[in-house]
Amino acid sequence: MSSMMPHVSRSVFPPVPSPEVCDALATGGAVVALESTILAHGLPAPQNRAAADELEAAVRAHGAVPATVAVLDGVPRVGLSAAELDRVCGGDLDKLSVRDLGVAVGLGRDGATTVAATAALAAAAGVALFATGGLGGVHRGARESWDVSADLAALARTGVLVVCSGVKSILDVAATLEVLETESVPVLGYGTDAFPGFYRRDSGHPVPWRVDSPEQVAAVWRAHRDLSPGVGAVLAQPVPVDDELDAALHDRLLTEGLALLAERGITGKDVTPALLEHFHAGSDGASLRTNLALVLANAGLAARVAVAVAR
Repeated sequence: MSSMMPHVSRSVFPPVPSPEVCDALATGGAVVALESTILAHGLPAPQNRAAADELEAAVRAHGAVPATVAVLDGVPRVGLSAAELDRVCGGDLDKLSVRDLGVAVGLGRDGATTVAATAALAAAAGVALFATGGLGGVHRGARESWDVSADLAALARTGVLVVCSGVKSILDVAATLEVLETESVPVLGYGTDAFPGFYRRDSGHPVPWRVDSPEQVAAVWRAHRDLSPGVGAVLAQPVPVDDELDAALHDRLLTEGLALLAERGITGKDVTPALLEHFHAGSDGASLRTNLALVLANAGLAARVAVAVAR
């Protein structure tokens, strides 16, 4: 009978942050959560391990404590050691959204957390600032497939401020913005009136609101948190000008990538990794450099906002 019992013999929720993150939270310091899916599934080895250190360094450089989030040995972790980052970047991790967290914990699995899962675990641990690359959204053809990222629903019920570079151009950007509006999730453009398109600075759609300093963001976040408790917000920062992917190259790779998905019947959570790999291979690594540049910029901005909020 004992062999049928779950492996977990203690509570794993809410997750207990690492000692460094605990200390920062206890003293009112600034903390920034970082997702692990970009490390385990978004970037190839060995660049992913170097990126893990660069992301945490970018947060520290602006006075905040990084808290990379993952599930290891069935235990949610908010803040990882160097050895744990090695495991995340070493491969063979499941990709975990919110719906998968209980399964991974119950089965004692290792998993990298998506935007939705990272937001859920970070918020539960008391971390409200979160930096990532691109937000998930409504997929093209969702009228038939109903393929909508759990990131959007998670933001509607999780009190975190997500700093990102908008959504990837592979998605239905207009529909994504409509869903965020319906869910009462505010979208702020940092230093821009245009909603970013991940590899491109302008997705072709405006942002509802513009902010131009970490202090403005902090003021908005405090007010939103008080008026709409438990609802997240999006701070969208364009990729740095010098790192934007060439428009013609981007459009060609997108067209090819969408055709590739249709040809191979790739759907659901496999879409983004497949398209990222196509962009990387087809751009001779240019898209990878853009991806790294934007997520590093977002980590730095999130840290500056976290410090402003902590003040």
